[in-house]
Amino acid sequence: MSNRDIIVIGGSSGATAPLRTILAALPADLPAAVLIVLHVPARSLGLLATVTAAAGRLPVHPAAEGMVIASGNVYLGVPDHHLLVDEGRIRLGRGPRENMARPSIDPLFRSAAASYGPRVIGVVLSGFLNDGASGLEAIKRCGGVTLVQDPADAIADEMPRSALSSVEVDLTLPAGRIGDVLGELARDLPGPRLPVPPELRLEIDIAAGERSGSDILDRFADPAALSCPQCGGVLSAVRNAKPLRFRCQVGHAYSAEALATEQEGAVDEAMRVALRIVEERAELVARMAADGRSAGRPAVSTMYDARAAEYRSYAETIRRALLRTLPPAAGEPPGDIDPEGG
Repeated sequence: MSNRDIIVIGGSSGATAPLRTILAALPADLPAAVLIVLHVPARSLGLLATVTAAAGRLPVHPAAEGMVIASGNVYLGVPDHHLLVDEGRIRLGRGPRENMARPSIDPLFRSAAASYGPRVIGVVLSGFLNDGASGLEAIKRCGGVTLVQDPADAIADEMPRSALSSVEVDLTLPAGRIGDVLGELARDLPGPRLPVPPELRLEIDIAAGERSGSDILDRFADPAALSCPQCGGVLSAVRNAKPLRFRCQVGHAYSAEALATEQEGAVDEAMRVALRIVEERAELVARMAADGRSAGRPAVSTMYDARAAEYRSYAETIRRALLRTLPPAAGEPPGDIDPEGG
């Protein structure tokens, strides 16, 4: 092909509205195929109808295994499968989730970069955390063009901001301009083909569902003293990753931000369990102290009273720590600030 004929778009929370705007602006004779991944629940309904209504001049297809990719068509990622491309055809991968999502944006972007190189235009839209940043960096490394929705124009600006901080993005635009710009960029000549990093293909294979073990992971990542929130396995830090990313031997993948978000929930749950256990221990020891007093054993009851007080102090410490991790209600100070100055 003599033009940039593959457009990949990824978004999450708040991305539906800008996506509608972009698709509505694309010309009927667009000389490129458009592939879209939005983070959707495994049984999400209605997204296909929404995208089809927006892309009135271009036919929209739910992605299917082996489907031929043709210019002037829109292909939408389907729930619970990674959307991948491989030299003119679609692949649906059942590999592990990335950043808690399947489909995830990064696998689509990586596979497009590896297969089409400088013919790819990548677009990151509104969303939380930073899915898409790693994939956009892969597109850039392989010679493609990168666009990001202006964070000030996004409902959820975390994904656009993360992409901008991780990649030397070519263009940052409000959603209202992206569609027109894509129509122009798709007609431009691509740059020279660049070498595809071998680790890129390994991660694409993992997303497709191929085996991932320590021998595969060692080729592009180094073990870290962290565990996978999904399977409990050891995580490895992907070398030279932008942004910082981790994978386990099963293949679950997290950006550092996504991992921190998952750990936050686990820490909260662990602290709640610890609070319950310590409070139950305090109650048990208090009952043992009362039993000692009723049996005329003051020394024993005094010892158990002291232990009960100690456990209650532990419980109060955990309770205070839990309160500090909770977001403040509207109009209240943050949890780590004592309104009385204590």
